Order: sequence, then structure tokens, then C-alpha cells
Amino acid sequence: MPKMKSHKGAKKRFKVTGSGKIKHYPAFKSHILTKKDAKRKRRLRRGEMITTNGETRVLKRLLQA
Repeated sequence: MPKMKSHKGAKKRFKVTGSGKIKHYPAFKSHILTKKDAKRKRRLRRGEMITTNGETRVLKRLLQA
């Protein structure tokens, strides 16, 4: 039986914290930043937690190696 492989795309985008939650960084921070106000860009700097239990379960499965 072949080994399970982690999903490389998910591995680059999500991180499991010490408490088991999943953290990610939001989109829309790479270009066309002149029209976005400073408050919005500051908010985008911070990471966000995945809150939905279903999504968390799926992502943990993708991230397991």
C-alpha cells in the first residue's frame, strides 16, 4: 500500500496551531493596494482562524502526512 501524502497546496496555505486550530492568511494583499485603505490592509496582515468544524476536519485530513 502506498504512503499517504499531504496536500502540497494546503500545506503552503494553512498551519495547525499548538491547540489544534487551523490558521490561514486572507487573500487580496498582493497587488492593486493603492485603492485599498490602510485599515483594510492592516486587517489583512493578521492571520485568521478557520471556524467551521467541517472545514477544520477536511483541512486536518489534507495536512496529515
